[in-house]
Amino acid sequence: MKQEKITRFYKTEDVDRKWYVVDATDQVLGRLAAQVARVIRGKHKPVFTPNTDTGDFVIILNADKVKMTGKRELQKKYFRHSGYPGGVKFTTFQEAKDKKPEFIIENAVKGMLPKNRLGRKLIKKLKVYTGEEHPHVAQQPEVMSL
Repeated sequence: MKQEKITRFYKTEDVDRKWYVVDATDQVLGRLAAQVARVIRGKHKPVFTPNTDTGDFVIILNADKVKMTGKRELQKKYFRHSGYPGGVKFTTFQEAKDKKPEFIIENAVKGMLPKNRLGRKLIKKLKVYTGEEHPHVAQQPEVMSL
């Protein structure tokens, strides 16, 4: 008799959640964002289910010390539109890094998550801070090296 393989789909409630801390000092933005998106999505776990939130929480520290390779730091622009005619606004990477460095990492990770209601739920599991301190000590986060 042939043994059948059964695919197991996990529910959100059945998954163990962990908290991880990542230090973004001298990390390349794209590589950091790709690894973090993978953990938030849950692809590093054997219980990964594509249509379910099986991922973990990630805390990123020192967001202002992230770097880019080559000329990307000078060429990268962030686009937004006010909704009015002629309401296009561009922000350079350096301006965004000076004003709100958390936005840079949040935007990069968000672009690597699904563009649907699951993606909107997953991005809430990312916590980004500019300094060394974070308010999530009670969750006992593990240090994750990339």
